[in-house]
Amino acid sequence: MPKVSAGLVLYRLKGGTVEVLLVHPGGPFWAKKDFGAWSIPKGEVPAGEEVLAAAKREFEEETGLSPGGSMLPLGAVAQKSGKIVYAWAVEGDCDPKLVKSNSFEMEWPPRSGKKQKFPEIDRAAFFDIQEAKRRINTAQFGFLARLQEFLSTPGNRTCE
Repeated sequence: MPKVSAGLVLYRLKGGTVEVLLVHPGGPFWAKKDFGAWSIPKGEVPAGEEVLAAAKREFEEETGLSPGGSMLPLGAVAQKSGKIVYAWAVEGDCDPKLVKSNSFEMEWPPRSGKKQKFPEIDRAAFFDIQEAKRRINTAQFGFLARLQEFLSTPGNRTCE
């Protein structure tokens, strides 16, 4: 059975342009990686937890923000690891500099026997859809395309 994760795509309309909030994973492995390393705020869904509830919880744990508003289902994607990721879009805004992540502990440097704490995400930023597509983990690209398609459909909020 593959692992399941869930997350939210926070988006805003700024000057007629759609921008999405992406987060960059923390820790030494990701420190020098940029394009293809960013992600939506997401995390694992434990057994017994409803997937949308997990998406909201993970968003809050990773950003310190409480999402509100209507949730637009963006479906699921499969990552190379086999993990299935579900996402919902929610319109909102925040100052990415105020995002505060939870942390994790790992042995660092490797085989040193020393444990260090690192933030789960080390930074967050809003990107327009085209730039977000360059930065996001390629497996999550579909979420951005689905959001863009929804917002471009007549009768839905439109983007230019």
